[in-house]
Amino acid sequence: MDSTAYLLLTVLFSSIGMGYFIYGKRQGKASALIGGLGLMLYSFFVSSILLLTAIGILFMVLPYFLEF
Repeated sequence: MDSTAYLLLTVLFSSIGMGYFIYGKRQGKASALIGGLGLMLYSFFVSSILLLTAIGILFMVLPYFLEF
């Protein structure tokens, strides 16, 4: 595993997750709030760079399709 790429992707997706979380909290949108939490926390459980990227993109796109 390339630790530099993993670290950079983790920071990138966690930062985007923080933005989603803050947006969801201020606007009262649960889908963005949950998506942001997912983006910030899932990297603790995934060790593959390819899987990290795929799940990150999924969490980023999911709030657009699920509104609750």
